Amino acid sequence: MCGIVGYIGEVNAKEILLKGLEKLEYRGYDSAGIALYDTSAQVVNVFKEKGRIATLRESIPSNMDGTAGIGHTRWATHGVPNKRNAHPHRSADGRFTLVHNGVIENYEILKNQYFANHSFTSDTDTEVIVELIAHFVQEGMEVEAAFRKGLSQLKGSYAIALIDSENPQLIYVAKAKSPLLVGVGNNCNVVASDAMAMLQVTDQFLEIMDKEIVLVTPNDVTIKTLQGDIVERAPYTAEIDASDIEKGTYPHFMLKEIDEQPGVIRNIIREYQDQDGNILVDEAIRSAIADADRINIIACGTSYHAGLVGKQMIENLAQIPVEVHLASEFSYNMPLLTKKPLFLFISQSGETADSRAVLVRVKELGYPALTLTNVSGSTISREADYTMLLHAGPEIAVASTKAYTAQIAVLAILAVDSARGKGMNPSFDLARELGLVANAMDVLCHAKEDFEAIATEFLATTRNAFFIGRSVDYYVVLEAALKLKEISYIQAEGFAGGELKHGTIALIEEGTPVVALSTQEGTNLNIRGNVKEVVARGANACVIASKGLEMDGDRFIIPRVHELFTPLASIVPMQLIAYYAALHRGCDVDKPRNLAKSVTVE
Repeated sequence: MCGIVGYIGEVNAKEILLKGLEKLEYRGYDSAGIALYDTSAQVVNVFKEKGRIATLRESIPSNMDGTAGIGHTRWATHGVPNKRNAHPHRSADGRFTLVHNGVIENYEILKNQYFANHSFTSDTDTEVIVELIAHFVQEGMEVEAAFRKGLSQLKGSYAIALIDSENPQLIYVAKAKSPLLVGVGNNCNVVASDAMAMLQVTDQFLEIMDKEIVLVTPNDVTIKTLQGDIVERAPYTAEIDASDIEKGTYPHFMLKEIDEQPGVIRNIIREYQDQDGNILVDEAIRSAIADADRINIIACGTSYHAGLVGKQMIENLAQIPVEVHLASEFSYNMPLLTKKPLFLFISQSGETADSRAVLVRVKELGYPALTLTNVSGSTISREADYTMLLHAGPEIAVASTKAYTAQIAVLAILAVDSARGKGMNPSFDLARELGLVANAMDVLCHAKEDFEAIATEFLATTRNAFFIGRSVDYYVVLEAALKLKEISYIQAEGFAGGELKHGTIALIEEGTPVVALSTQEGTNLNIRGNVKEVVARGANACVIASKGLEMDGDRFIIPRVHELFTPLASIVPMQLIAYYAALHRGCDVDKPRNLAKSVTVE
């Protein structure tokens, strides 16, 4: 959600900034812009456009030059998506130019306090920040002091990069609750919301903590607290393979990432198993789980659905009570807690604002927190007590696929390890079962023509669709419905099969697509009964079942895997059906409208 890039050095920054913004497209955005300091004219030129980076690129003169600049992709929060509200924003006196991620909760109060008679050029909260800094400078403060004072007035979240046209060899940087990194290069330095945006320049990055300010010049980076104290911090190496963030021969990142899932499962097995086949889980994590009387899983969206699957695994194998909570609800309506809870945060990016808000509250209460994330060094990972990495590699498509299956696989490892820690050894070899899952995923990924045919037959023209399942299949169809609606814009809903007749079956009419999933022997006949109920009311039913449970008329049979781990296999057909439905309806598969990859505002 929104992205920032910045460059200061010796070469022309224009192409570096544009390429950096292109690497951030996956985060979701509706407008984009850059600001370049023109060395010869000694002015900061601002270019911004509604729509894609390609449109922005076309608007910038080919001869535009500048060795310092900042750029931004905007996902609208305050003000509609248009050129006027796009970043960068410039102060009325023309001196300061700023880009900002996040939400300033008290921007209207600041407007009334400082700018009652000022006419703003945009509808954004961001413009208040740049005017506030300019205001304090006009009152006689040095720029750094004005920057610091301006930040101290803000309530909410921010990641900021600021250029002063009177001192273009310095970019002012700061963050609070929104991700931002500073990259250290040769005779240059960079700023980025995500390291992958600036791998073209460097793989050395400095983590920036909340309420710090950073002074970035071509040859130096100085980190300070808001009080002005200097902070020493060594850079880390961003271990990202540049080829991982390219599509290669694939038409879309989503399809590439679906196909990467078998490899991700095999990589997770390698990462969490030693040479003797023992599970590798940090002893401190094992002890924290053993000490807990309940695990509270906190997550959003796809990660929430993975948490529901994880709940069933942990409770079945380790006999530990688990509750799964939507982070956005938990933060403001905390339920009654047990005496010794453990909080488990699931977040692909590790920057999810709703989850972080809960984490802050949990830490205030003194409860232990474990994070499952795909991004080492992310905010939630740093602030939690423990971290288990997903090892899925960069996920670029907005609709999560391989991160979801990685989350479930790591939850399976945690469940088995927790069971063994309590002296309850499962009757199966986890590595073997996950290996069989990876093999099944391979088979499913090679059945694309079948899933394209299903998408064409059932979803080509429909406006709505239903997915039904029972037991763990219910959790899977929740994710299946989410995948379909977020990339194809079909209004899709996932339901527990038995709940249809408690109200929702009223929506079934002639031709309504209903996709039924059956992978559990104990509920197979029940879900078959639910299928008959909807067919009797005119539904166009598509049954997908596990081998061994199939019946005449089923549309696709999934290779058999251990019942506990069927969600890892059964989601692949659903991902591919959603992909082809979106593709044939002309939707932007990787960058669906209104959505963002990394949700960094509450």
